[in-house]
Amino acid sequence: MDCKDPEIKTLITVSKLAKCARAVIAAAMRTGSISRKTNETSIDVEVNLDGNGVYDVSTGIGFLDHMLEQLSRHSLIDLKVKAIGDLHIDQHHTTEDTGIAIGEAVLQALGDKRGITRYGTAYAPMDETLTRCALDISGRPYFVWKVSLGMPRLGEWDTELIEHWFHSFATSAGITLHVENLYGSNNHHIVESCYKALARALRQAVEIDPRKADAIPSTKGML
Repeated sequence: MDCKDPEIKTLITVSKLAKCARAVIAAAMRTGSISRKTNETSIDVEVNLDGNGVYDVSTGIGFLDHMLEQLSRHSLIDLKVKAIGDLHIDQHHTTEDTGIAIGEAVLQALGDKRGITRYGTAYAPMDETLTRCALDISGRPYFVWKVSLGMPRLGEWDTELIEHWFHSFATSAGITLHVENLYGSNNHHIVESCYKALARALRQAVEIDPRKADAIPSTKGML
């Protein structure tokens, strides 16, 4: 439906306006698809920034799968991840390349970043734990991680790789990302609150600002 059609302008009805609005939204759906193949990993990722938090995730690392499912559900970003990596060596390459591929897919889906809110901040409490995440979809990758973990593994996932996942994601997505665990004692809760805080901050930042939906949120004119 063409919203500028003269017939539409003269014969406006509620149903026609609703159809027109749905067509505009559908045309503006922001999606990204990345296929990353190396000698170490094979990863396919799809994202929809305007989704409903639907996920289909398989990395071969159970705890990472669980965290990516939380990321999708709480950001409302639809996420598909299929990763096959050299887990017979260790989990490093799969963790790193999954973060890179998801970041690249988000960057692709953002396009020229026109209309986005750009900044996002979220606190994620989980029982005794509280984590804060602040981010800027700036086009200038930077990462600050103030999280201490007292266990070498969660499930089979090496906890030293968790920081590396966040760093890889932020760098590939072109995001300034600060993650800080304010307090907490249970390592599972701490890590899950980090992902949930990222999800909620990301949801806020990628939303279209209705007051400036046609503008790039920067005085430079680009991000």
